[in-house]
Amino acid sequence: MSDALSYRPKAGEIPTVPGVYRFRDETGRVLYVGKAKNLRARLSNYFAPLSSLHERTRRMVTTAASVEWTTVGTEVEALQLEWTWINEFDPPFNVQFKDDKSYPYLAVTLADEAPRALVTRTTGIRGARYFGPYPKVWAVHETIDLMLKAFPIRTCNNANYKRAMQSGKPCFAGQIGRCFGPCSQKVSIEEHRVIVDEFVSFMASQDRTMINRLTNEMKAAALSQQYELAAKRRDQVKALTNVLEKSAVVLRDNVDIDLFAVEEDELAAAVQLFIVRGGRIRGVRGWVVDKELDLTTGELIDSLLQTAYSGDALPPREIVVPLLPDDSAALEEWLGGIAGRKVHLVAAQRGEKAALLATATQNARQALMLYKTRRSSDFVARSKALEDIQEALGMESAPLRMECYDVSHLSGTNIVASMVVFEDGLPRTDEYRRFSIPESTDDTDSIYRTLSRRLAYLVPEDGPAADAGTEPSLDPPSEPAEGQAKRKKFRYQPNLLIVDGGQPQVAAAARALRESGVTGIQLCGIAKRLEEIWLPDSDYPVILPRNSDALFLIQRIRDEAHRFAITHQRARRKRDIATVLGEIAGLGPARVKVLLQHFGSVSRLKEAPIEAIAEVRGIGPGLAATIHQHFRA
Repeated sequence: MSDALSYRPKAGEIPTVPGVYRFRDETGRVLYVGKAKNLRARLSNYFAPLSSLHERTRRMVTTAASVEWTTVGTEVEALQLEWTWINEFDPPFNVQFKDDKSYPYLAVTLADEAPRALVTRTTGIRGARYFGPYPKVWAVHETIDLMLKAFPIRTCNNANYKRAMQSGKPCFAGQIGRCFGPCSQKVSIEEHRVIVDEFVSFMASQDRTMINRLTNEMKAAALSQQYELAAKRRDQVKALTNVLEKSAVVLRDNVDIDLFAVEEDELAAAVQLFIVRGGRIRGVRGWVVDKELDLTTGELIDSLLQTAYSGDALPPREIVVPLLPDDSAALEEWLGGIAGRKVHLVAAQRGEKAALLATATQNARQALMLYKTRRSSDFVARSKALEDIQEALGMESAPLRMECYDVSHLSGTNIVASMVVFEDGLPRTDEYRRFSIPESTDDTDSIYRTLSRRLAYLVPEDGPAADAGTEPSLDPPSEPAEGQAKRKKFRYQPNLLIVDGGQPQVAAAARALRESGVTGIQLCGIAKRLEEIWLPDSDYPVILPRNSDALFLIQRIRDEAHRFAITHQRARRKRDIATVLGEIAGLGPARVKVLLQHFGSVSRLKEAPIEAIAEVRGIGPGLAATIHQHFRA
């Protein structure tokens, strides 16, 4: 592949001012839209030698046939124009945000003659004031029911309201005590508007000021023997107190923030937005992001902030993010223009906001895992993935049985390998296997040893016997025969062998496959850094589309092999530690746990003097001397 791109502009032709650029393909379709503080400096990165580019960037620039740019006055204008073009052209290489669900809102239609409260999942109602989003629709209905006890306003639809106002008869919802607007014939339009304003004011601030005022009115009414009014104020106070108690208090009462958490891998990212008002979490929203180009966390945050506040949502005075993007000053100015006041971006490092960010990140991690699981369980997607793998790797048939191998160790000790099996795109956990490797020079040697032992089971019955070093647990008992013995599960031949790694690991696996004499099995490796698929004796990797189900399936089986290996390796390490310390007289499980918590590892305990060991809770000088002597012996 030549490093020269035919459409590369001369360096002197590109201005050095802020602007927005677009890459187009031969048909004129916009592939990617980006912004830059300095167009010449930014675009020069795309036209560096192709071998030095990230694989996904290289694919984008080689797919493109032209690049064009538009200069603007400031970085803020670049932000605005970039977002406009992304919405207009929907470029395939830009970040693709997918809301993982539609969230319910509580809306008050302030533009109506008699505003009403309703539950909605759309945010396009003219003149409406929105509160939320809420995680569940029942939470919105519960909030409305409580708020109506304190501030009774209209809930019926526009048709019923119009019919009631024309006929002079209460609407149906009013007749059953579910609507309290002018259509119920109990309040005037002006009186109703006052109540609506109080409804909106409390939902917007949700502080205790209004509760304190109503409490004072209740006491004053009781003193003046206006008991009906006192009871009404009492019910209002109780309802508003219940509304406040429904929201978890996470920060101080005067804190209004939006908090974004991001959990990502090479292909996708999950975003969680916690909406905190008055120190309470008022709503939660989530996105799933498909990443086509390689993005830094700062660039991803830049995109998600543009997405979050591109509609009717107004940013609060403070937005908490895990990392400040490079153009944070321009983003603050852009967000301030939307909000009509100053907006600050903050990267929480410590304190209560950092603790809340950790909670949101945990939610994002679970959302990403759920997204992967749901995508893998789709039959149509799995079938398409297997067909795409077959085509990409040049296989004669779809890989209905795939096996993936990974190696795990701790500084060269406790070396283990894992084998996971996927059939028809789904895991077969009953056929997972673990390998213990007594000694190895490196990961490639471990892969070679593991594959040699596994492939020995695929040799015909009259061929060489299985490797004597194989663990007994790898060879299930023979099943009863009917006419002829059935093959053991471990002797089912896979269509595709996958190893976790790049060219060196694939070469080691290919050597094991070649020496075994087994044929009819395709081999590949997946390199984690760029998610490249490597084939034996190939100088260039196979690049699957970033959003493809094929790459998603291969990534999932690789991650499962890694998880299985790590779990086994940790279990062995824990067992070894318990065995070492369990040999010492006077050390039971409780004291072993305390020692490990104090020193962190057996190696540190071995190096510790008697005095340091004796300081541990429950370990006296006598037992400390015994422990010290045991390790020295």
